[in-house]
Amino acid sequence: MDAVVTTSRRARPEEIERARDLARRLGIPYIAREGSIEALGAKAVLVVTKERLVVETAAGPLFFHPGMARPRIRSLERGEADVMVEAMQLRRGDHVLDCTLGLGADAIVASWVVGEEGRVVGVEAVPMLAEVVRAGLLEYDPQHPGMRAAMRRIEVVAADHAEYLPTLPDGAFDVVYFDPLFREPVRETVHMRPWRALGVGRPLTREVMAEARRVARRRVVVKERQGSPVFEELGVDEIVGGRKSRIAYGIIDAARPAAGGGEGP
Repeated sequence: MDAVVTTSRRARPEEIERARDLARRLGIPYIAREGSIEALGAKAVLVVTKERLVVETAAGPLFFHPGMARPRIRSLERGEADVMVEAMQLRRGDHVLDCTLGLGADAIVASWVVGEEGRVVGVEAVPMLAEVVRAGLLEYDPQHPGMRAAMRRIEVVAADHAEYLPTLPDGAFDVVYFDPLFREPVRETVHMRPWRALGVGRPLTREVMAEARRVARRRVVVKERQGSPVFEELGVDEIVGGRKSRIAYGIIDAARPAAGGGEGP
């Protein structure tokens, strides 16, 4: 089996019911927990515990945590710059589509910046991961009221962005954002191995960029390794990033005609 849902060993009735409900929503089997995770014989196991949802893989566990979102928000509160926010030119009231939600750290920062008047939608291609992040955004307490509110406002969509973008009307969002797994990782950490084990990380294409440009009112932003050939391949207009950072952001101006576009004679 590719994927199943189960619980911790000594699950309470409410955890068992939650696991059954998740299995129904995901369309995968629920298996009552009797032995080890390995004994279930699945490539990925969504485990409902008292504290959180965990995806267990051969490459390690994956669970929600906000990563660097809190220190980044603290820095913004002090008036310091955030390169992603500047690349997006985010302002209060903006609507942002994060096409590669992951664990949601960038979406949380964006949601904090755009505030209650704005909107952040996060798209995650792996349904099991979408459930983990949706639950984390609703249940995790960062001990920061503004960040907590920003997390609760994020809308999670379980879909492949290549299939989701064409369903959206022109100019549906101010900014469309991508943070795919880097083609050549800056540093492969143990935390990233479960993502690759689950098949996350399909390369972006010009076709996807064309759809993103159509959906964006202002700009499309792509996060990648500094100096990556991906920026040229995707046809970005501008690259920004900290001088000391190994990360850069490629920007496509949605208002500018696409390369090779325009009317014929």
